[in-house]
This record gives sequence, C-alpha cells and structure tokens, in this order.
Amino acid sequence: MVPSGVFVSAVRTRPVDAAQNRPMKIADGLHRVGPGMVSCYLLEEAGAVTIVDAGMPGMFTDLVAELSAMGRTVADVRALILTHGHSDHIGFAERIRREQAVPILIHELDAAMARGEDKGGQRRAGPIRPLALLRFLWLGVRKGAFRTPTVGVVSTFGDGATLDVPGSPRVILVPGHSPGSAVLHVPGKDALLVGDAIATESVANGSSGPMIAPFSADPAQALASLDRLDGIEARWVLPGHGQPWTGGVAEAVRRVRAAGPEGMGKPAG
Repeated sequence: MVPSGVFVSAVRTRPVDAAQNRPMKIADGLHRVGPGMVSCYLLEEAGAVTIVDAGMPGMFTDLVAELSAMGRTVADVRALILTHGHSDHIGFAERIRREQAVPILIHELDAAMARGEDKGGQRRAGPIRPLALLRFLWLGVRKGAFRTPTVGVVSTFGDGATLDVPGSPRVILVPGHSPGSAVLHVPGKDALLVGDAIATESVANGSSGPMIAPFSADPAQALASLDRLDGIEARWVLPGHGQPWTGGVAEAVRRVRAAGPEGMGKPAG
C-alpha cells in the first residue's frame, strides 16, 4: 500500500530509457506518457484507448512506445481529450487528428485557444528559479514545443458531461488556469485527471507539492474552482505537471487552499 499524502512514480512496465522516462503503468488500464514534468495519460477499456492531453509534439514517439508496451497501437485510440487549450497540452493533437482521424475533445470555453484563434491572454508564472525553468524550456526544445501546431478541428463538451469514450470520464469545469480548464473524474479507474487545475511540480521553480499551477490566467478563480472537487474521492490524482498524488483529493485541495492564490507555483509550507 502506498502511504497517504505522498507522490509516487508510475509503475514501470519494462526497463526505462532514462532520457525519455518511459514506459509507465499507473494501474490496470491507466498509463502515463511523459517524464512527469509534462504528462499525458491513457485510459484503456476493452482494448480501446482514450488519450488525455497531448503534451508536446515530440511526445508522439513516447505515446507510440507506451501503446506498444500495452499491446496497442494508435489505431486503438478512440479519442483525445484536452483538459485545456495551452500549448504544452495540445502538442501532438493535430498530428493524431490528421493522420489517424482521432477526434479531439475540449471544453467549449477553450476551443478557440486550441484552434489558435485565442492566445489565452496574460498569464503569470509565479516564483521562478532560473535553472528549473531552463529545464522545462530545454524539454520543450527537445520535444518541439516551440513549433506546436494548433488543432484544425475540435469537438466540444460542457460541464457535467459524461463523455462517450473509453473510460467514460465525467467533466468538471474548474476555470482559472484557463477559462475552460476541465478536470476528468474516472471512477472506473479510481482516478481524477486534474490537468493544470492542480500541479504537483512547478515547471517555473521546481518545487513539489499540490499547488495552483504556474502560468494560470486567474489564480484566485483557479483556487475558488477547487470547491467543485469537494466530496470527490479517487486513489489517483493525476496532474499535467508532476508526479501522481495518492494522499486523497481532499488533502490535495486542502494544501492548495492553505497556500492561497498567492501560492501559485509554490506549495504550502
């Protein structure tokens, strides 16, 4: 049993290439793509797969490797859900849409951002440590993040929808990081995929612990939106940035609230 209130590295299904940190199994039918600093997730059900977030463009290679470790291919992917429209989450979305006709789903309030029609407005980084930020930027260089294509066509969903895709995630709108930021609750996997509503690692300064993610449009709104997670239970809290959290949804939210909106990119001490 994993002790409460700790981060865990995803279970490795075979020897890991340290440079790419792959492949990674979290639980049956639940896998991660990416090194943790930037993550995508895979939900598998009856041999069909849903991707949650598309990271950076160069992570497509990691996606193919993880699917192979699962005994699957991109032909088994039925949908790609974006938790929001920021560039470090839409990375390979256009490629898989164009090459495999995989539908791309996003909340209606972030659809224009994913299509490149809305730049997302001003965002603050919070506290910065240059070496940590350089690490994130270097990952972006290696993974093509500075040439991220926008998504040509997206389908949209609203708050409260249960999506008809493998895993049947339920959408919870949590605006603040972006207007259409969405959390996905997947009871069948005992998982809550939080996108950037909660981070467990700051890409801006390297700190770890549940926090409002750096580069949030409205940190105060992001904090208030976490009220919408009250009463939800999940073994796995899976962020877009940082390691899985297993200390419970309530404890993660409590720690974020303790830091307050000024704690963006800085967990409670």
